[in-house]
Amino acid sequence: MTENTPDKLHFTVLKLETVEMLDVRNGGIYVDATLGLGGHAEAILQANDEVRLMGIDQDGEALRFARERLQPFEGRTTFVSSNFSEIRNVLHEAKAGEVDGIVADLGVSSLQLDSDERGFSFRFDAPLDMRMDASSEGPMASELLAELSEVEIADIIYRHGEERFSRRIARWIVERREGGTPIRTTKELADLVARAVRRKPKDKIHPATRTFQALRIAVNRELEILEQFLIDGIDSLKTDGRFAVITFHSLEDRIVKQTFQRLAGKCFCPPRMPKCICGAVKKIEIVTRKPIVPGDDEIQQNPRSRSAKLRVVRRIADQ
Repeated sequence: MTENTPDKLHFTVLKLETVEMLDVRNGGIYVDATLGLGGHAEAILQANDEVRLMGIDQDGEALRFARERLQPFEGRTTFVSSNFSEIRNVLHEAKAGEVDGIVADLGVSSLQLDSDERGFSFRFDAPLDMRMDASSEGPMASELLAELSEVEIADIIYRHGEERFSRRIARWIVERREGGTPIRTTKELADLVARAVRRKPKDKIHPATRTFQALRIAVNRELEILEQFLIDGIDSLKTDGRFAVITFHSLEDRIVKQTFQRLAGKCFCPPRMPKCICGAVKKIEIVTRKPIVPGDDEIQQNPRSRSAKLRVVRRIADQ
């Protein structure tokens, strides 16, 4: 890639650990369901000269960079513009059949975070967009804040951001909107949240961090589609195929952990239930009993990796 590409500032989180846990097999077909800038995909292709890889991403700009990065592997790569939640349809349309492994890095890419136009970060004053697919017709974050009620905004910020000042933030947003100046930019939102929350100087994160996270999750429906993606991904694997998922916050990780546990046969029904109704069925074996996390060296090199957790499962024969 050229010197001016984002990859020069991008670090692929838990790259070596992910490829090792995928147990890349000769002649296998692998899917990077969140291709991004192609770091995990490149590592998989480098691990075995006989593997083929399908990269899925809904961000057109990311796909362009990934195509350039993976040019040396032309003939072994396929690129699809889609959301990871469409993995079942993508594989069906490609007549790919069952695959040997899937990786999904659920973090926001550096390409998006470091963009001064996409509205993901309060480090830049930009339109409050936050759509991972900038060409989609879905609502931008600014449109949600302009249309939703105070209760709905507070609920999003609390559920998706675990922000204890969610009601106050929502009230301030609506009061500003009713005063004729709705929030339209990242700076306007970050400044409002900073005034509403008034965190202590010793706090390590910006007071708007949780609110921005919550809105990004809501705009892209990240948690709504995650569980079904995990189920569809497992169903798309060959026996002994592996599924590696990297999460970056507790809400995602909880969904991944519990979904994998249920698909490994753990029942979450109350003890006195006469029969299981939670959908527990043994389709997988959990490979990582505890999530794999970055080491000190990786965190020092890439502070954004500090909250990453890698969980891996193996598809087993139908019981």
